[in-house]
Amino acid sequence: MLVNYSSSSEEESEDVAGRSRKRQKTNGSDISPHYKKRECSRGKDNMENRVISDCAGEIVTGQASRLPLPSTLLDMFQDTEEQHVDDCVQHGGRQRSFQHERGNWATYVYLPYEPEDVFLELLEELRVCAEAHGVSFTLAEEFHVSVSKTVVLRHHWIQPAVQSLRSGLAQCRSFVCLADKLKVYCNDEKTRTFLGMEISTGCTQLLEIVKRVDQTMQEFNLSTFYKDPSFHVSLAWCVGDFTEKLQGACLSKLQNLVDGHEDGPFQLRLNCKELRCKTGNKVFLFPLL
Repeated sequence: MLVNYSSSSEEESEDVAGRSRKRQKTNGSDISPHYKKRECSRGKDNMENRVISDCAGEIVTGQASRLPLPSTLLDMFQDTEEQHVDDCVQHGGRQRSFQHERGNWATYVYLPYEPEDVFLELLEELRVCAEAHGVSFTLAEEFHVSVSKTVVLRHHWIQPAVQSLRSGLAQCRSFVCLADKLKVYCNDEKTRTFLGMEISTGCTQLLEIVKRVDQTMQEFNLSTFYKDPSFHVSLAWCVGDFTEKLQGACLSKLQNLVDGHEDGPFQLRLNCKELRCKTGNKVFLFPLL
């Protein structure tokens, strides 16, 4: 049996032809799956701007359209801080001495008075008498003697200011205040009129307290108290300036009710055992020795 063995030259020619066919396949359309995979990965970034327009497979190049965001997402980052609107109708017609601003706290220092039943009965008699003279009073909700003006305190000043007051008032002793004379007051803006009972006993101690409170006010660049204060307990108030209308005959009749009370002349007695500082909705106590 004869066997034909290929020569080395023939084997070389077959190898060259095979390599040539492989190069042709690489440069042509007949590309191996592995090579196609690499080509797809390189072209992936270019597919983002291509949109298939119909099911037939027509490809249109261009910028892809974006879907609108839901309204719930659009509203998520809007400013949710409520706008504060002052409505004087909700406060009996009272108007602010200064505009409301977030972070500002109305602050004042005072000595509280706890009313007795006989005092509340007298107040009602005074209210009826004033109304008969054309002045409609609103009785005060709480009673006290102020030892500072109402000032604006920033929120981050509250704790330092309270600590300053506590240090300044640490050596003050308790005392007694007496009041029995009515007096008419009007605020600086002339927007409210007050009927008060002026302090007649205990003014010296009150002036010493004011001096110490004023030191704290000066420390925080706030308004100090009046130079010649008339210490009093506010009993009732009305909107507007009714100073002239209350003076004279009206005030005289009101004072007669105080002097001719059924148990004798009424005398308001204030046991000053602690000072208080109200700032916003917070109240800080300062016991006296």
